[in-house]
Amino acid sequence: MTEFDLISRHFQRPATTALLGVGDDCALTKVSPGMELALTTDMLVAGTHFFPDADPHDLGWKTLAVNLSDLAAMGANPRWALLALSLPAADENWLASFAEGFFACAQKFGVDLIGGDTTRGALTLCVTAAGEIPAGAALRRDGAREGDDLWLSGQAGFAALGLQHLQGDIELPEPLCRLCLKRLHAPQPRVALGLALRDHAHAAIDISDGVIADVGHIAERSGLTAEILLHQLPRLPEAVPRAIALAALLTGGDDYELAFTALPDKRLELARIAAELDVPLWRIGRMAATSDAPSVQMLDPEGKIVPCDFLHTPGYDHFRESST
Repeated sequence: MTEFDLISRHFQRPATTALLGVGDDCALTKVSPGMELALTTDMLVAGTHFFPDADPHDLGWKTLAVNLSDLAAMGANPRWALLALSLPAADENWLASFAEGFFACAQKFGVDLIGGDTTRGALTLCVTAAGEIPAGAALRRDGAREGDDLWLSGQAGFAALGLQHLQGDIELPEPLCRLCLKRLHAPQPRVALGLALRDHAHAAIDISDGVIADVGHIAERSGLTAEILLHQLPRLPEAVPRAIALAALLTGGDDYELAFTALPDKRLELARIAAELDVPLWRIGRMAATSDAPSVQMLDPEGKIVPCDFLHTPGYDHFRESST
């Protein structure tokens, strides 16, 4: 099978929203009037982001889903994607399953695959995704305001628990094990939530490197302190020791939930959105002025700062010595 056979057999499908899709030197798209284009790219590398023997269907889904999560965090509506693959071999069965998972995600969220590239090499998957958002409506990290509530969607930490189970560090009972592995292998980008937050949130970010690390990005970019209230965090699974579950919640990655800030007077509207979308929303803290450098703090029910080793646990960094 040649490179062009591979593309035409598994990835060349009619584009429904692009002017020109796969098959030429460039794809052609047209942004809707009054909209801005949001662009993001993510790379998944075998042995770093996923096990080399990962199920190709799940991998196809996740390859696109992690990019759509970035668009969701900006409040963008996903439209198009480009896919670049480095493959050790043109395995027909693997490619068919991968493409099935990729297009299942694309179909669910209304995304057209409009181009990309393939080459022989170590297994590496790279997507560039594009979405539209009304001009000036993007949920940027630097938009948080003093006095905002700090919110978190879904159940952060489950993906990290699933990874620890696969690595043999913990043993999860059923059905928790199945749920955690599903969150790890087939994350659900919060696209509908991101769209619903356009008129209500000031800042947002998706949780890919851990709650503390990613909330810290909002604090840093907004020049504020993020105060996380330990007693308002999502409920922890009872089948896992509390220390392990709390560490997974606060420092685990791969959740692709959304953390966002909004004024306190938005609480009722956010409760309505949570019920309408059937997505739990947890008010986990607030954004406060800082007299020093922007930071993340843990507070007890009385508002006192709680010493926490997790605050000194950095998010994942590919080039930090300890991460290699």
